[in-house]
Formats: sequence, C-alpha cells, structure tokens
Amino acid sequence: MTSIDSITLEVADPEAAERFYTGAFGLDGRLRLRAAREATTGFRGFTAALTVSQPADVNALVDAARTAGATILKPAAKSIWGYGGVVRAPDGTIWKIATSAKKDTGPATGRIDEVVLLLGVADIGASKRAYVERGFTVGKSFGRMYVEFASGPDSVKLALYRRRALAKVVGVAPEGSGSHRIAIGGPVEPFTDPDGFAWETTAPAAVS
Repeated sequence: MTSIDSITLEVADPEAAERFYTGAFGLDGRLRLRAAREATTGFRGFTAALTVSQPADVNALVDAARTAGATILKPAAKSIWGYGGVVRAPDGTIWKIATSAKKDTGPATGRIDEVVLLLGVADIGASKRAYVERGFTVGKSFGRMYVEFASGPDSVKLALYRRRALAKVVGVAPEGSGSHRIAIGGPVEPFTDPDGFAWETTAPAAVS
C-alpha cells in the first residue's frame, strides 16, 4: 500500500516557519520545511488537516496557532460533522483542525491523532485513477465529491476534494496561481499528479 511519508512546505523564511510549527503544533518528521522556489498567489489548492479526539484539543491547537502568529479563517465551532476550526499559518499554509466528537471526555491532551493532506482537484475521477495506478488503496469514496485513501501507521493520510469545494470548506476564494509550494514525499518514483502536485521519493517511514 502506497502512502505519504512526509509533506514539505516551501516557505519564505524556514527558520520563522520552524518556530511557528514547533510552537503551534509540535509536529514531527512528517512535516518538513525548505526555502520557497517559486511565487504563488491566492489559494494554493490544498489544505493540511489535524484530527484530534475532542473539542478541547481543537481549541488548544487553534489557540496555540493564533498565539504563534496564525490568522483565524474559521473560529472553532460545532458542525454536523463534529467540531473544528481553520487557521492560516504565517507562511500561508491553511490548516484545518477538527474532531468528529462534539463533547469533551476530559481535559485537552495535546495529542494529534492524524495528519491529513487534502488536495483540491479539478476532476476527482481522474485524480483517483492516477493515485490508484501508483499503488494507493481507496478507503472511502463519495462519488465525484471526496476520496480518502488508506494510510499506514505514522504516515500522512491523503484525501481528494473538488478544488472549489475545498476552498469553501476552509473559507477562502478558490482562485490562485503559481506554485502550490508543497512537495509530497513517499516511496514512489517522482511524478506530478493531474493537478500539478509534485511527489518526491523518500525512504519508507519508520515504524515507531
């Protein structure tokens, strides 16, 4: 089963970005940073998501991100799907922080259960086929609206949304141009998917 070992964000100031992510989320080696190579404007076509166990953890992470310098795009709130909020990091990356739970079962734990990369695509069917051909296994599929691929332990889960729908979910305009400013790492040959997202070869993620 193919999966994502890491995502590399291209940022204007890697040192500042490292300070932000360390302070806000404390993410591990699944997130990497490097100096930006190309310009970008508007929506970059993807969102990174952090899944946690309860609303208290959503609130803690949103508050930590805001304190570290993030902009709140959507305040944390209940929805039909659970509870969540959306922030934009100082480097421009949009992060959704959410849980399927609507009530707390205890104090915030600070634990991130899952990291998900949501790609906004033009044609769900075409992108789904491209990834299945490269060894990805479909975990959930809702027609031409949403596809989620299975992932291994300590890997980043991959999901596909229609671009305009993803932009609406995170509260931004769908227009954008230039680089996505992200490279996706996995045990695959380098390739570029139908929407221009670049994949780089990495060693398989170690199991802790």
